[in-house]
Order: sequence, then C-alpha cells, then structure tokens
Amino acid sequence: MNGVILLIIALVALFSGYVFYGKRLAKKWGVDPERQTPAFEFEDGVDYVPTDSNVLFGHQFASIAGAAPIIGPIVASSYGWMPVLLWCLLGGVFFGGVQDFGSMVASVKNEGHSLGFIIKKYLGSTGKTLFLLFCWLFCILVIAAFANIVAVSFGSVAGNIQLTSSNGSTATTSCLFIVFAVGLGFYSRKFKPSSLVQTIVALVLLVSAIAIGFNSPITALSVKSWTYIVFVYILIASIVPVWSLLQPRDYLNSFLLIFMIAAAVVGIIVAHPTMELPAFTSYSVGGKTMFPFLFVTIACGAVSGFHALVSSNTSSKQIRSEKDMLKVSYGAMLVESLLAVIALVCVGSLGGMPKGASAQQTFALAIANFLDILHVNHNLSLTLINLAISAFALTSLDSVARIARLSFQELFTDENQAKEAISPIQKICQNSIFATVITLVLGYLLSKGGYLNIWALFGSSNQMLSALALSAVAVYLKKSGKTSKNVWIPMIVMMAVTFSALTLLNISNFQSIGTESFVFAKQGLQLIFGVFITVLGLMISYNSIKVLFFTNSDVEIAAIAAAKEDA
Repeated sequence: MNGVILLIIALVALFSGYVFYGKRLAKKWGVDPERQTPAFEFEDGVDYVPTDSNVLFGHQFASIAGAAPIIGPIVASSYGWMPVLLWCLLGGVFFGGVQDFGSMVASVKNEGHSLGFIIKKYLGSTGKTLFLLFCWLFCILVIAAFANIVAVSFGSVAGNIQLTSSNGSTATTSCLFIVFAVGLGFYSRKFKPSSLVQTIVALVLLVSAIAIGFNSPITALSVKSWTYIVFVYILIASIVPVWSLLQPRDYLNSFLLIFMIAAAVVGIIVAHPTMELPAFTSYSVGGKTMFPFLFVTIACGAVSGFHALVSSNTSSKQIRSEKDMLKVSYGAMLVESLLAVIALVCVGSLGGMPKGASAQQTFALAIANFLDILHVNHNLSLTLINLAISAFALTSLDSVARIARLSFQELFTDENQAKEAISPIQKICQNSIFATVITLVLGYLLSKGGYLNIWALFGSSNQMLSALALSAVAVYLKKSGKTSKNVWIPMIVMMAVTFSALTLLNISNFQSIGTESFVFAKQGLQLIFGVFITVLGLMISYNSIKVLFFTNSDVEIAAIAAAKEDA
C-alpha cells in the first residue's frame, strides 16, 4: 500500500466527518451564535478571556495533541497498519470529535464550568468529588509521561548514552519560545493588534527562535537536569494568567505544528513511500491482545479523555461565539487524527520502529528522509521535527498542570460554604501554589521510570476519562432535553475497552510483586494509581448510567406533570 493513498483516504474521511456529522451535531445540540458566551459574561483577564477563534484553535490543538498522536500510532503499528488506520478515522469522527465538541458545549452552556461542576449539577456532590479525584490522578500520569518525553527531546546525555545532536537546538529554541511568548502576550494585551499584525509578529519570533536555536544549541545539560527544569517551568505556567504565557506560546507553537504537518504531507506526496508494514500482523503482540490494548495505545489519535478537560476547563472559558465551538473542538480533534495517520505512514515507511529508537525519533527520521528528496538539510529537518514534537508535549504540560491544579482546588471548594466556615486545611489545599506543587511531586516520582513504563496505564486512564466525559455529556444532553443517542455507543465502547485494559494491567502489576523485576516507583505506584482509577471509574460510571437510562429527564418529567394537569 502506498502512503499517499492512505493520506488521501484520511483527508476525505475526516473532511466529510466535519462537514456532515459535526455540523449535524451542532444543529442537534442547539449551538446559538447569538447567545452571550461565558468569556464575555465572566471576563476576568485570567481564565475567562474572549479569544479570536484562530488563536483559540491553535491553543486547543496544541494542548490536546501532545506527543500522543505521534507515539500512540507508531507503537500500535506492531498490530499492522490497517487496524490503526480504521480506529484513527472512525474514532476521530464518531468518538473523539463527539466527546470534545460535547464537552465544550456542555461547559459553555453552563457558564464555562468544568465537567466536575456539570456532574455535580446532574449527579450530585459525590459524583463531582469522584470525578475530580479521577481527573487529578489522571493529570499526574500525563505530567509524568510528557515531562519525560520533553526532557528526552532536550537532553544531550541520558545515562551513558549520547543523544541526537538536534536535541540541543530543540532545547534552545523551546526556551526562546517561552521568553518570546511572554513578550507576545504582553504586546497583544496592551496594543491589541489585528490578526494580521499578530500573525506577522508571531512568525518573526518563530523564525528568530529557530535560527538562534539551530546555531546555538544547549548541549551541556542531561536528561535528568532538563527534567528538573521542565517541572519548574510547568509550576510557573500553571498559575500565571493564560494570556501571559499559555495563549501566546500555544499560538506560536501552532504555526510550528502546522508547518510540521504540512512538511510531512508534502514529504509523503513527494516520496510516496510504500508501507513496509503488513496490513495486519497478529491479534496478540508482546503478550498484549488487540482488544483492548490497540485502543488504549493509540489513545489521543482517535479519542482522549484529556481533550474533554481542555475543552471544558480552559478553551470553553475563551470562546467568543458559540459558532466557534465546532471549529475549535471537533475540528482540532480531526486534525489530530490526521496527524496520527501521518505518524502511521512514517513508521510504515521504515518498516517499523528502528532498533533502539524512540517513537518520536522514528517520526522525525521518517519525515527527514522524505524531505531529503527535496534536498532539505537532514539535520535541520530533524531539529524542526523534534522541536515540533517537544512543542506538542510542552503545550500539553502547560494545560494539564493547570487542569490538575484547578481540579485539586475544586476538590476542596464548596460553592455554598461561607468564607468564615472554610477550615485551615481547605485554605491550604485551595492555594494555587500548594495544589500545583503536590501534583508535580507525584508526577516527578512517576516520571523517573520513563514514559514507556507508564504509557499503557496513561492510555487506559485516558480512555477511561473519555468514557466518563461522554457519560457526563450524555447526562447533560438528556437533562437539557437534547438528543444524547450520538453519545451512547462511544460511551459504552470506551467503558468496555478501558475497564478491560485497567483490569489486565492491575493484575500484571500485582503479579510482579515479590519478583526481581518489581520496583515500587514503577509497578508499585502504577498498581496504586491503577486500582484507584478503576474503582473511581466504576463508581462514576454506575451513577451516570443510572441517571442516563433509568430516570426521566427534567423536560420529560415536566411534560408528564403538565399532561396530568391537563387530564
């Protein structure tokens, strides 16, 4: 199979899904361009900030993409390219896009509140507490995995192994991105430039950072040193106003990420690589069966619970018009699915992951090989692609650390509690710095084992969060008198996938206790997290299904009461 054909199939399928299915959902769910959004109603200059749809699309895409849509499909390609392709396309259109769009709609229609608030509104305080605790634990897993990915992409030395020479350039450019982003944020807030001027300024800063980074690489720091630096950075990024760092850095990165996808597409078209992987290899690979592990390995390339947190915790507070929601949420998800297909073509062109190479190195190497045909400098290509991947991971870290902090604070916040009744412990836990620090400490401990050691648990928890988010959206839609049937099948399928995967992982980690390979920082912590997440997921799912399938909606109850009065 030729990679160009796979790319064309993906483009047609995803574009059709957006035009026909996405717009149908927008109509069914009552998207109203004339309704005032929470960004204007509660504008505070910190979280509620009305934002141009193009800038917000960049933030959403950069935040949700991370490195997962690259790593997931490449690792899952061991099952063959056909099952990966099918899940990326079907999952993106009918699962991931539905979840992301539904989460944003539910949040915007509820004053920009998180899914935790929505669950409390429709399922009660216990449901909210369970969901927030689940979200917090999941965010710790994301921080652990992505912080390790970023540190590896920056570090010059890991143990006794000398890493690729492009890592130092990637590190320099990424650091400059952060500095330039702060300047861009203050410039945009003070002078309010037009979209054109803002774009020109962003492109100048982008090119400058790349040029400086390429010529002045940071090569003196190891992966371990960069790990410390990354955690200090996300501590700061999670508590400062979104306009000062999060938005402008995501905006800068969005150009780089779009360039990376465009370069990959051009490279595939020019090189028209042959898929050296078989369409299907085996139902079981490395002791892991296709169901459920194909789905949890691909993760964000098809559906990701993390997306629901971004859609309902940050982006929903920045929507200027409800008509922008389809583009920002559903559209960003489908672009991510396209990226996953590109990653599949990349690993397919190499016949699998080269021995000793990471998934991100495999991706960068394949694209650099494609661009060799156009006589593009190979090292420059590697640097830019590695930079883009680290940008994906860093933007996800920005967002997930903020979401973890908000979730932890919300766990100890009661809207109906008087200020004088708040206990000292509650006040400490509601503190932004404390909430962030305790989250990052746990994330650091898990990150020490490397991202591959926790990827399966991260993917399973991610998909479980998706099932829970879909159930929350379904309950909201039912209670609001809107059709929720489009959410039922994705919700049930994701529950089956994730409970199966988590059960198998918990059994595997439990059986490792007492063996020579057992390390508490790896299998031990994973077992604790896995058991907690499984129990929380079961409790939330039970309450959601009970409300969804065994109680009438408020609209139905009102209609029944009115009918009785008329009779």
